[in-house]
Amino acid sequence: MKISEPSIRWRDGLAGPAARTLADEVPVAIVVNGTTVAVLLATPDDLGDFATGFALSEGLVATAAATGPVEIVAHDDGIEARLSVADTATLAARRRTITGPSGCGLCGIESLAAAIVAPRLVTAAGPRPTPGEIVAAMAALGEAQPLGRATRAVHGAALWRRSSPLVVREDVGRHNALDKLIGAVALAGAPTADAMLLLTSRISVEMVQKAAVLGCPVVVAVSAPTRLAVATAAACGLTLVAVARADGFEVFAWPERVAWDADARGGSGVAV
Repeated sequence: MKISEPSIRWRDGLAGPAARTLADEVPVAIVVNGTTVAVLLATPDDLGDFATGFALSEGLVATAAATGPVEIVAHDDGIEARLSVADTATLAARRRTITGPSGCGLCGIESLAAAIVAPRLVTAAGPRPTPGEIVAAMAALGEAQPLGRATRAVHGAALWRRSSPLVVREDVGRHNALDKLIGAVALAGAPTADAMLLLTSRISVEMVQKAAVLGCPVVVAVSAPTRLAVATAAACGLTLVAVARADGFEVFAWPERVAWDADARGGSGVAV
């Protein structure tokens, strides 16, 4: 079932109500012979294929036939995809060496209950950026990524503060780039209550959780969020700005931190 999430869209100097269909993400536990071998965030479609493909790609089985039918069991906090494998010796050896796939965001998690943790609350008023500042900040992020310009193959995460240079970190993994930025900001003792976090990736729930740790009240990303990311941002007090391009952006949570009327050209703006 497709569900549209409401947002406030800023385009051509005007803000107004909008809606966007967002992808779902849920914790999915791959359970083999009654033991959870991995928990990953995934779109809850084709999970039988997902579990079988994971077992094959991780070397838990040699053929799809070796897993038998996949049982999909829904829980309040996620979904289990249950498989049975006859070769228990291979399973035990591989389970000790499995690492989370790049971008999974849940490496090392072994239970559904541990997958979605309550994020830190963010209560700072924030920098109250204007729409123009948001667009300009994202444009500056691209220019501030030397590795990204050279390779076109890495993500960037940046701390934006008025009258300060961007603090940028890059990595092939979007989670890694954000973790690097969190570490750099913490080591430098840089304030974050008046800052924006800029991301070159989509916004998934674990990115929201990490952003809350950083403490930036406003998160801006080039791509769309997931529905769980929107719900999590709303719950923890983060302003979530997404689909941020040269011609505008959309806000899905806590839009009152955006100074909408500052850059408006005609019209009455939007009530928040």
